[in-house]
Amino acid sequence: MPTDTVEDYLKAIYRIESRGGPPVSTSQIAEALEKTPATVTSMVETLADRGLLSREKYKGVELTPAGEVAALEVVRRHRLIESFLAEQLDYEPTEVHDEADALEHHVSEEFTRRVERLLDYPAADPHGDPIPPADLSTPEDSGTTLVAALEPGERGTVVRVSDRDPDVLEFLVDADITPGTTVEVVEVTSFGLVTVRTDGGDEHGLPEAVADRVYVRRAADSTAATDGQEAGDA
Repeated sequence: MPTDTVEDYLKAIYRIESRGGPPVSTSQIAEALEKTPATVTSMVETLADRGLLSREKYKGVELTPAGEVAALEVVRRHRLIESFLAEQLDYEPTEVHDEADALEHHVSEEFTRRVERLLDYPAADPHGDPIPPADLSTPEDSGTTLVAALEPGERGTVVRVSDRDPDVLEFLVDADITPGTTVEVVEVTSFGLVTVRTDGGDEHGLPEAVADRVYVRRAADSTAATDGQEAGDA
């Protein structure tokens, strides 16, 4: 069975791969886990020896099929625990990540299945991250970053917000920019400030680094409007 440390590494590598694809560099892992590069290099060698990672010199690492299954197991537990804390114990979205980190290594598969059944098989956690199913198949990641998805005047529905940075997450929650919220891009400045308008009509200026932590799905009427404009221009 993987140790807590091994699970933490596999989960971090999975998260990085799911955002930007492999290979994953040692420096990315070190930043995600707040470890020294030397410590990460040593653990990467151990994981590769166990058949959980494949390595390519000077490029980085990639989860093997066995490593991906092990990563998905801990990701599944983590995200179901987050959902349980939010829905059953009234934890705020900003509180669930650290609690789930502490619990994910210490619950059984039976507990995980019961939590999933109690919550009626949720597809995503409170931040919108997809929950791997019981067969540990790779869930389809949804949404595109706000900056990449929407032009000024276009609207979309928030499907996921990154919980990687607690301060950024707290800012987004306070601004009511959370999964299910409709946002409209009002303006994108030349220096990277993205102004958005939420459901209630409030406007918020998001630095591009924060906007990149918000994933949206374009609203159908935005697409239709854009298509109509393109047809008119033609």
